[in-house]
Amino acid sequence: MTTTHEPTNESIDETSAGNGHSRRNFLGRSAAAGLGMALAGSVESLFGATEAVAAPAGQIGYGPLVPDPKGILSLPQGFSYKIIAESGVTRLESGQPTPADPDGTASFPRRPGTGSVLINNHEVGGGEENGVPAIPEFTYDPMAGGGTTNIEVDKDNNRIREYVSIAGTHNNCAGGVTPWDTWLTCEETESRAGSRGYYGTLTKDHGYVFEVSPYDQSLNMNPQPLKMLGRFAHEAVVVDPRADQLYLTEDASNPNGLLYRWTATRITGGLRRAGDLKKFGPTEGAFEAMSASSNGQHIDDISRATEAGTTYQITWVTVPDRDAATTPTRKQLTNDQVTRGRKLEGMWWGDNGVYFVASFARAGDSPVPHDGQLWFLDPQKQTIELKLRFVYTPGDQDNDPDGPDNITVSPFGGVMIAEDGEGAQHLVGTTASNVPFFFARNESSGSEFTGPNFSHDRQTMFANIQGDGSGREGTGGPDEGADPNPGYVFAITGPFRKMR
Repeated sequence: MTTTHEPTNESIDETSAGNGHSRRNFLGRSAAAGLGMALAGSVESLFGATEAVAAPAGQIGYGPLVPDPKGILSLPQGFSYKIIAESGVTRLESGQPTPADPDGTASFPRRPGTGSVLINNHEVGGGEENGVPAIPEFTYDPMAGGGTTNIEVDKDNNRIREYVSIAGTHNNCAGGVTPWDTWLTCEETESRAGSRGYYGTLTKDHGYVFEVSPYDQSLNMNPQPLKMLGRFAHEAVVVDPRADQLYLTEDASNPNGLLYRWTATRITGGLRRAGDLKKFGPTEGAFEAMSASSNGQHIDDISRATEAGTTYQITWVTVPDRDAATTPTRKQLTNDQVTRGRKLEGMWWGDNGVYFVASFARAGDSPVPHDGQLWFLDPQKQTIELKLRFVYTPGDQDNDPDGPDNITVSPFGGVMIAEDGEGAQHLVGTTASNVPFFFARNESSGSEFTGPNFSHDRQTMFANIQGDGSGREGTGGPDEGADPNPGYVFAITGPFRKMR
């Protein structure tokens, strides 16, 4: 099923309590003014306050968001979307419904022909209506319901087919693309064999990374974890195309998670093609955690940075047991050895380095609470620099974004960030000079955005709304069979342009 929507300027009567304005109409005005500036009156309530204040007085981004008469996805004027997959509604080639909880996603040029192939994570852990079918030849653990599906679309983003690429993994959250055109899908879990899975008791340990091909299903058969990349609550991964190194984020707390680096050893010619990573044994390569410092003083948590431009030097500390046989990896090193961050989330390669996100911090994590941070890791200089800080704004959940999650680097400059926070959920873009703007708003539910990424020809941005995982079937109530919060995969097109 493919649904097309072109935003119109129809007014929608949705009044925000206490201010007498349409919440959606106000969103459009505030987005053009710098995300909440018109309402707040104080730069301290802005996310990315310094950058927003420095923005030119004219239009920021692509202009106001136009309400969607279908109540699904509001976009700027001139942009439109197609639904290319919907959890519980569209069908896999094997006959089952599209699985729940679409999350991290990448797209690749379709071969042969034109169009794209998406590899779409499904963050299915337990309780969702539609898990990833455990097709035997593509299944790691038959009791786990996560995995990936591949979705093919033509040059106009019309759906061609969708099929399981790997199954039997657990809670597939984000991941990362490789220079050799594969996807690394990450399990955000520390669950062991014997724990509860989607289809029953898990038969294997989980918390690993798996490689998935968009083209060759034979490479996706009998999926094997890349154990040398550690067993922890993985969020995302980036491959440095100039070096045989991978960077990985950990979404965990108590204590907060770490940023890891893996460096390959003993491979002739380096990492160059699909399957090269599978050549490494479970303890091969150097597996290390980041330690940051400023003027020789150790930084125990990145939330201590409060000003955009703050730069830390980084070094790397060996993780004693990357498979976490008895102790989680983040607990094997002390606060005076490594640098932590609460909910280290998405990461993406761009500008010869790694952009990565810290979702938020509160007073219990460090003395400096925030609603999110965008960092840049420079592998050559061995530094991290704070590019954008989302100011803690507990009084404004709808018009001031919080909880940045998945991220992609835009070919038009800046980044595109998926919001997973309180209140209304958005896709938030930045210009090349780090001025933030709203690009999309979820009008269908309070569910997070996930998986933003651009097609190889730069004509389409793909993105998802995760939904609540319940599917459409058997939900009960007065509207039997209609899920109020389905998961969607969108293809968004329109007048993309350079964002300086």
